Amino acid sequence: MAKTALIFGISGQDGALLALHLLERGYEVHGTSRDKELSSFANLRRVGIQDRVRLYSASLTDFRSVLQVVADAAPSEIYNLAGQSSVSLSFEQPVETLDSTIFGPLNILESIRLLKLDARLYNACSSECFGNTELAATEQTPFNPRSPYGVGKAAAFWTVANYRDAYGLFACSGILFNHDSPLRPRRFVTRKIVAGAADIAEKKSDRLMLGSLHVARDFGWAPEYVEAMAMMLGADSPGDYVIATGQTHSLESFVDKAFAFFGLDWRRHVEIDDRLMRPTEIVTSAGNPEKAKRVLGWEATVTMEEVVRRLSEAELSLRHDASA
Repeated sequence: MAKTALIFGISGQDGALLALHLLERGYEVHGTSRDKELSSFANLRRVGIQDRVRLYSASLTDFRSVLQVVADAAPSEIYNLAGQSSVSLSFEQPVETLDSTIFGPLNILESIRLLKLDARLYNACSSECFGNTELAATEQTPFNPRSPYGVGKAAAFWTVANYRDAYGLFACSGILFNHDSPLRPRRFVTRKIVAGAADIAEKKSDRLMLGSLHVARDFGWAPEYVEAMAMMLGADSPGDYVIATGQTHSLESFVDKAFAFFGLDWRRHVEIDDRLMRPTEIVTSAGNPEKAKRVLGWEATVTMEEVVRRLSEAELSLRHDASA
């Protein structure tokens, strides 16, 4: 019989890419959104799988809702990718962010425990838990989050670890560093940069407003990162893993490569807007994925320059399709 996976947050970038990956491996895939009747599931349509997954309405902060979906789907694997996912927005909506990032995983864990379900859980954690990293962060690096989003993800990480130890659940957290694809919405800075450069190249605009360009990040390719999620639940024993490329680049370098793709000099078009600065910012975010390579056999092959090229080519293709 095919394995059954339940993905909370299937409509997002990672949810759609993970669903595609699991379907290709022969899984039966179920997924949730807050309201399946109102959700567009645009990302599922873009990867061509909307008709191949069974969809439910579920609110992660409503325990009864979560319990019912878990009971109905009876999955062998559960992936929690839901919740408010924008770091910038978390400063404006801290309560919603903390509610979804903390209580969501807790409700899923309680559902597994109370139903006595033999299911493995993957929980999406984040490099935001680490805050600034003087050295590339490993699974042993202490957390020092600098945003409500990071605080919530850190609390969820320890909740998963506690249930794993207390109840013997197969529960893992993936501490993922920045990872992108064409499915990212424009409010994410990588898509904003690429789309902004494309707008300027097409004479639709002449300026792109950004915050600090001096921050440094580890930029990865999302389709590779969802493979790591599945590999964690296929391991012999549960554990937590840093997922990153191991390479860190400044946002200025990302901007330079994106504008160069469109034949532009970013210095002539990019302006810094102090209003886009976060109250507290992570200057450097670097990850060490050695454990994932050693235990899971996972290693990123797409790094920053290739990420920029793929995002830029996808942006051109999207615009061509829209104008056709």
